Amino acid sequence: MAKDFGDVGARLAAQRKSKAAAAEHAASDKPYDHQESYRLRAKMLGVLIQDARLSSARTVDDCARLLKIDPTVVESWEYGEDVPSLPQLELLAYYLDVPISHFWGQDTLESEKGRKTNAQSEYVQLRNRMIGALLRQAREEREVSLEDVAEAAHLPVETLEQYEAGLLPIPMHELAVLSTIVQKNMQYFMEGESFIGLLLQIREEWKQFISLDTDIRQFAANPLNLGFLKIAMMFGKMPAKELRQIAAGILEISM
Repeated sequence: MAKDFGDVGARLAAQRKSKAAAAEHAASDKPYDHQESYRLRAKMLGVLIQDARLSSARTVDDCARLLKIDPTVVESWEYGEDVPSLPQLELLAYYLDVPISHFWGQDTLESEKGRKTNAQSEYVQLRNRMIGALLRQAREEREVSLEDVAEAAHLPVETLEQYEAGLLPIPMHELAVLSTIVQKNMQYFMEGESFIGLLLQIREEWKQFISLDTDIRQFAANPLNLGFLKIAMMFGKMPAKELRQIAAGILEISM
């Protein structure tokens, strides 16, 4: 009897397998709808264009003026009824401050912004505490009392206490005065460890780089000159005595 049930089970399993194979075969025989695929791609692109525009606080008219087209064309892009060309997307990416790859991705900027909101708030709170601690450290290094600094800055002592404890953010113009009183420059309070700090540092270094003479920039930007730059950096770290010895050795070789 058990053998009979086994046979029935085997037949049912074979029947289900056969039906699944038939369904798969029928699906594979169904022609691919290219027009529907294009329509869905256009809709998705429209969502990403609108997302980038809203994220940058630009209007449809703003984008239309940039591209020298009618605003209704931009609207048709956002509704997925029409599709821009790559050069038009490149201009939009530049104007809306997004990478061009945003327009063939799947993540919207609004969703990313929502995930970063808490991190931004936490960053500001942490930085306020760090700046307050640095102010207190600089004051104590100079052996100046809280009351003396408050008097020199024309601030209430209670406010200065809250600044140092990180309970209140220090307004920028007051921080500039306080930094002078404790004899520190603004760089002392700047963030230098996190991604934001690194980005700000790179921007400052780039500002210095582009202020160099054109021939110096071209020399430094040429990868073939990297070896010369490293040698110059090495010489710059050497004590004067060792540099004189190297110069004397080079002089002997050249004579």
